[in-house]
Amino acid sequence: MKTPSIYEIKRQVEKTNPSSHYFDRATLKFFGQSLTDFRVSKVDDYRFLIAAPSYWSDKLMGYSQRIFNASTNNLEDVPENLQIKTIVI
Repeated sequence: MKTPSIYEIKRQVEKTNPSSHYFDRATLKFFGQSLTDFRVSKVDDYRFLIAAPSYWSDKLMGYSQRIFNASTNNLEDVPENLQIKTIVI
């Protein structure tokens, strides 16, 4: 399967789960994000890691990250071995 764009993922997630707030404008704004901040990486044929930096008062506090499962069109927790870590200096 071709890697979907974040816009395609958003559309599929909202179609499958209309009550999801993950991609809501207010949620993204709260974390200082926009859809263009998200990167999509292929994990396997039907799973994709989506991740974007998350900010609080203009300071990086970590990453919003989920696995998009294209066979169910749902967002899942990211396994420990795939998580993006934040290094605090």
